[in-house]
Formats: sequence, structure tokens, C-alpha cells
Amino acid sequence: MKKTLLAAALLSCTMAAQAADTNSPPSLSTVIVTATRTSITTDEALSSVTVITRADIERLQPASVHDLLVGLPGMTFTQTGGLGQQSSLFLRGSNSTHVLVLIDGVRIGAVGAGLPAFEQIPVDQIERIEIVRGPRSSLYGADAIGGVIQIFTRHGQQDGKLTPSLSVSAGSHSYTDGHAGLSGGDSHAWFNVGLGGQYTSGIPACRAGAAEAGAGCFVDQPGDDAFRNWNGMANGGYRWDNGTELSATWLRSKSFVEYAGSPFSGNQAVNQQIVSGARLSFTPLDAWKVTLNAGQSRDDSSTYFQGVYNDIFAGTQTYYPRTPSGYADSRRNQASWQNDITLDTNQLLTAGVDYQQEYINSDTGYLNSRREDTGVYAQYMGTFGRNEVQASARHDHNDQFGNHNTGALAWGYSFDHDLRLSASYGTAFHAPTFNDIYYPYGLGNPNLKPEKSRSGELGLSQKQEAWNWAVNVYQTKIDDLIALDSNFVPQNISQARIRGVEGQLGANLDGWQVQSYLTLQQPKSTASSYDGNLLPRRPEQTARVDVDRRFDAFGIGATFFASGKAYDDLANQHRLGGYSTTDLRASYAFLPNWRIEAKLANVFDRNYETVYYFNQPGRTWFLTLRYNPSTR
Repeated sequence: MKKTLLAAALLSCTMAAQAADTNSPPSLSTVIVTATRTSITTDEALSSVTVITRADIERLQPASVHDLLVGLPGMTFTQTGGLGQQSSLFLRGSNSTHVLVLIDGVRIGAVGAGLPAFEQIPVDQIERIEIVRGPRSSLYGADAIGGVIQIFTRHGQQDGKLTPSLSVSAGSHSYTDGHAGLSGGDSHAWFNVGLGGQYTSGIPACRAGAAEAGAGCFVDQPGDDAFRNWNGMANGGYRWDNGTELSATWLRSKSFVEYAGSPFSGNQAVNQQIVSGARLSFTPLDAWKVTLNAGQSRDDSSTYFQGVYNDIFAGTQTYYPRTPSGYADSRRNQASWQNDITLDTNQLLTAGVDYQQEYINSDTGYLNSRREDTGVYAQYMGTFGRNEVQASARHDHNDQFGNHNTGALAWGYSFDHDLRLSASYGTAFHAPTFNDIYYPYGLGNPNLKPEKSRSGELGLSQKQEAWNWAVNVYQTKIDDLIALDSNFVPQNISQARIRGVEGQLGANLDGWQVQSYLTLQQPKSTASSYDGNLLPRRPEQTARVDVDRRFDAFGIGATFFASGKAYDDLANQHRLGGYSTTDLRASYAFLPNWRIEAKLANVFDRNYETVYYFNQPGRTWFLTLRYNPSTR
């Protein structure tokens, strides 16, 4: 594994040396909004950012959001089985609840456990993804310790034409996928609608022998675990001549998934995620822009058990018809008022108010099922010659955990030849979830305090016509980490220190598009009981290289990914071995706007686990027919 990671790093250095002699047209800087809640280019961001476009999605041919994000700088994904099983993301070594996820500006994630359901987000409905690493609580409030990920749904074209799109796919394990969409618009209005579905017969989520080993799913149900999803999306907007803009978005994803379980936890789940929002922006004065947002996210889940249950302790075998085993429905109502005020040339002041209501309804009987949060924030951004400064502060009041203040300060300096140095420091926090406080049946701890973090970062980057690179070094200290005590009651009893280095290198080598990423980190506990141990499911090294090339109507590509070892538990007793995978892909545009795509994932059929005793897919293939006038 060390040799594989070293090879990836050497390949990156080799690409930089070769790319310096190539001649490619310069690319325009990408505009993002997530880093500062205002429109800036990636070159202006004083933070580590990654942008995934629709063109990237179609080039990489992912079956899930997991396929898109795994291996990007600072990102570790785990999954309890194959497609559709529960996914967790650890950003920059922080906990899976320490990343804030937005869809079209609306915060998502079940309020009970605090986890966003990445496995329920349909890739076919995504236009782009913006990933901002590092603390962002001073702009967004709770949960943005590791960073913020914002997913934007597909957007209508404003070229005066109706544009249909269509894709159908087939693959291993009875995989089928389909999507149909229609978009259009003119200089003022735009819209996009889409419907999609996905199915796979799946693989056994849990490894055989889990019951005897007392690990993983703790039961013996070796059959394939199927997954199917239905999804729909609609968005649109109108822009008046004076710049006033009104837009709305709606996304619904409903899934059925099987998993290894028991009559108590179920072995089937019906999950639903609904996101809706509206946005109005206008300029009362030339130097003053007002943006009003309102939205709601829903996460509903019902579990059932059906089949034979083997009780290895009692030595009995019982068949159960489809029987309900639990439910949890959560809802977030959100609203915000943001003001962007231009103070002078290259100086912007942003100030606003966020309001959020959280509700949960569950069979487990929470003592309190509702809470509210109000946040007030301000941010200053200024450029003075080669220096750029950003400062932000926020105050949150929550009727459960009280008041909390966060802040951030960043500085950047531009040298000649587009070489850029940046430094930043920020604080962030994570609010205890409903499960931490009340679950189950009042056995939580209502006296829990928010988890608090302090992060420092130093970055160096350069963007040239044919190549670009970036290196970021960071440290995060987290206090009052929530963990279970000896009586299995949540307490603020743990601490962690995370150090890391992230590297990115992209190049265009005589028509070959190459992008590589390397993450080296030390996500360690500093609590007295586990001082020096690695935090669970977070490897110290990951590397990824994407290579693609077009030959007129043909396209070929490959993705190489490698991960070092990790541990499934804080005691570091259950080792998850390091592994590497290779994916190959190809496409052929046989007619204008028509393309056939093929992908072979995990070519060498590597056997690995990201969660102890849970299987991952072996070698799989996918074949897609796509009609899309907006891409070749």
C-alpha cells in the first residue's frame, strides 16, 4: 500500500514536469458561492475547494455520489454494503456529523442522527457539486467543522430552445438505471424537470459469520440485498430587466433497500428525502443586494422485518411476515435574509440572519421533538493590491444548547506567475443531535454541550495554462467530543487532534486530461483512554488519479484509487486493511448528441471493507446509452 501511494505521488510530480512544456488554452476560473455565501471565483477563495461539474459527472460515469467523491482531498467515504446502503463521509478526519450538506442552499440530513443520506441523492439530477474544506460555522452555523458540501440540481438552459435529455443503463447484479428530463428558457426565464429510477439486486451487505463474530450486522442473513430508487426534480426561475430574480427548486427521492438485520432493527427500509426551496434577490440600491431564502427538507424512514431470523443464542429459527419495526420522520424549516453591501472597489460586507426549526416524529418516544435556532452573521472581504482579507463572525442561539459564537480570519497573497499563498484560522461547532439528547426513550443526555473545534490552515497554489497544483496543510483540535460512557449514556468526554496535508495536481498532457489528489492525515484521539489512537474508519493516506482522453468521437479514461489501513473502533482492535482499486471507462459519440458509455469498476476484483464485516462490490460493469444535446 505504501508503494501504491508513493507511486501516485511520483506520478503527480512527473505530470507537473511534463505539463510545463505543453500548450493549452487557458481555462476561465469557475464561479462558486459556497465558500463565502457570495459569488466568487475559485481563484479568489481563501480555502481549499473542489468543484465537480455536469461534464465531470458524465465523464466519470458514477452510479452514486459515493463514486464521485471518494478519494477527493480530505474525503473518506464508508458504506455498509453495496449500492444504496448507508454511507458516511468523514471530511478532513472529522466525524461524519461534522460536515454540512446543502441541496440548492437547503440544509439536509435527518435531525435524529444528524447524518445526510448521500445514498439517496440521485446522480442523474445533479448539475454540480461545490466542496469547501475547513471550518465554516462562522457563516453557516452548526455542523460545519470539516467543511461544507453544496449540491446543485440540474438547471435549465437560457437559449430559447426546449432541450430533452435521456439516459438508460444496465450492469452487474441486475443493475438498471434510467433518467428523462426536459429543460428550456430564454433571456428571462428558465426551467428544468426530470424523472429517474435505479435498481440493483445487490450483494450481501454483511459478511458471513458476523453473528458468530459479534461484529458488523451481528446477524446471519447471507442473501443479496436489493435497492431501488425513484426520483423526480423540478426547478425554474425568472429574472427581470432590473436584476430582480425569483427561483424555486424541488427534489424528491424515495428508496427501498434491504439489509442484514433482525426483528428489532428490521431488514428492509423505505426512505424518502424531499427538498424544496425558493429564493428572491433584488437590489434596492446599486451598492446593496438583498437575498431572501426559504426552504424545507424532509427525511422519512420506515423499517420492516421479513424472512427467517436465526437466533444463535436460543438456537431457534422463526419466520416473520413483513412486520413494521420502527419509523423516524424528521423535518427542517429554514429561512434566511442576506445583505451584500459594496463598501468600495474590491470591498464587500455581507450580513444576515438565518432561522431554522427542527422536528422529529419517531416510534422511540423523544422527550422533546422540536427545537429552533437563530443565527446572526457578518463577513468582510477586501482586496488591497496583492493582499486579500476575509473575516467573519456569527452568533447562534438554540433553545436546546443555548448561545454559541464562532469566527474566522483568512489572508491571501498573490505572487508573480499566479502563485498564491493563503493562511486561515477558524472556530466551529457541532450541536448535539436529537439522538444524543433524547434517544431512546429519554436515555440520552439533555445537558450535552456542543462539540467545539479550532482549525488553522496554510495553503500554496498555482494555476497555469496547462497545469495547476495546490498544497494545503492544516490542524484541527476538537473538544467536548460526544462519546458513550460505561453506562452507554452520551457525555462530553473525548478530544481529538487532526493534522493533515492535501495535494492536488491537474494537467493537460498533449490531450490527456489528468487530475490527481493525495491526502496524508493523522486523525487521532487525545482522550486519556485512547490517546494516540486513530479515529474510527479514517485512513491516514488516500490517493486518487483520474486520466481521460478524447479521440474525436471516442473517449477513454481510468481512475486509480488507493487507501491506507484504518480501524473500525476507537480502541483500534478491528483493523480495516489498505486497498487499491482501478476503474476503466470508455464512450463513443456515434451520432450527434447520442453517446454510448461503458465502465468496468474494480477491474482487479479487490476484496476490501470500509466498515468492519460489511462487504463491498467486486468487479462490476455498466453500460449506458445517453442522449444529451448540451454535451458531445
